[in-house]
Amino acid sequence: MNQISKHPLYRKYDLDSAMRSLWSFYKSRFIALFIISLAMSLITQYISTRINISQFQNITDPEEILALVRSMSLPLIGLAAISLWFSTIYHYYVLFKPLDDSCNIFVCIWKSLRFIFPYFIIIILFAFAGSFVLVAGLLALIIGVFFAALYLGMISLFILPVMITEGTDIGRVIVRTIKLSHRNFWSNLGWSAVFFLLYIVIALFLSGLIMAIFSGNFLSILSHPEEANNLSDIFNTPLYIILSAAVNALLLPLIPIFGFILYFNGRAMEESFDRTPDNEELDNKLKIEDLYALPREEEKKSDADNSPAEYSAYAAIHEPSGC
Repeated sequence: MNQISKHPLYRKYDLDSAMRSLWSFYKSRFIALFIISLAMSLITQYISTRINISQFQNITDPEEILALVRSMSLPLIGLAAISLWFSTIYHYYVLFKPLDDSCNIFVCIWKSLRFIFPYFIIIILFAFAGSFVLVAGLLALIIGVFFAALYLGMISLFILPVMITEGTDIGRVIVRTIKLSHRNFWSNLGWSAVFFLLYIVIALFLSGLIMAIFSGNFLSILSHPEEANNLSDIFNTPLYIILSAAVNALLLPLIPIFGFILYFNGRAMEESFDRTPDNEELDNKLKIEDLYALPREEEKKSDADNSPAEYSAYAAIHEPSGC
């Protein structure tokens, strides 16, 4: 606990301080987090090019669809495994790098391996339970679906911070995730909504810049729908893969940082711990009234024992005489 409480993100937050801490930490650790995310994005983008989704367009037989999915199972499993592994890597880096300078990228890669399997199990359970939440959201039409998706997204931000900080026991991770995510529930949900909205807007803007480079090809496909099959050729070009990976690398580090902000905020509230600098300065600041305050009884007795004459003179000046 003592070590974790020294983390720069460990404190109570409001929305403004949460966003400022997010940006400050992102800038201070940008290079390492960008490299990790870029490596993951390049690998996942390359694996995605090996999955030809356009094959599903002309297939209507369910058995043929299942057979095609089975044939793609290996790259799909590899894509999921790599994504989960890299998620644990940059969560591990965000937590331990500020506390231990020897925790470099290679150390994070090695030590994060033990979190992959329990994280994979929890994600499967989370997806299973989340499907019921989404179905319940459908009953409330569009608003319900958005609320259910936001709720699941907010909970997912707590999973890895809880696991990496408090241990890999699956049952405990689930209980702690639910407990911390529902502590100060509406604030967590509102902050998550703001975060996801900003994330989506920035991602759309940067993706639009990339598509502007290929605007001629996209406009050609829009004007000639029969050429839609050529769309996959654009996505498979090396330039598009590199640019898309760079955009993902810019944005992905924000997720673990914000996840730890939510987690540490919950922990700080739970443990009544506040590291706000203003409060620390206020506690240590000398007050004017302290200069004129009368000594406590213990101090009076101590002074009297040490120097009766001095105490008598002090009492004659500061204490009112009886009437």
